[in-house]
Amino acid sequence: MAQTVRPAGSRPAHRRTPDTRPATGSLFATDGRPHPFQEALMAVTGVLGVLAFVTAMFHSLHLISSWAGLIGILTGAYGQYISRTTWQRFGLIMGLGASAVGFFLGMANGGLFGGVVT
Repeated sequence: MAQTVRPAGSRPAHRRTPDTRPATGSLFATDGRPHPFQEALMAVTGVLGVLAFVTAMFHSLHLISSWAGLIGILTGAYGQYISRTTWQRFGLIMGLGASAVGFFLGMANGGLFGGVVT
């Protein structure tokens, strides 16, 4: 945690290496490497979160809302487990929150099997 609050250039000059980049200080700074699988999980979680949240506003769409929310929660949780950067964690938390709201409202309106299995 100390590295995040240390100003960029506070490292002693004798410990710096030529390939060391100074810290940008940005909350969404990445490590400069591509992470396609983690970013795909972030995108899928976001899409499922938006779908679950929007369909939760309609009582008759509780099946879509609850299933999309459940799958969004699972993909977001796995994405959090393997995420590499702060940007990915931020996007995953936004998707997880929307998925959870959609899931809980879908469950309140009829659940995963409401009306299909009696």
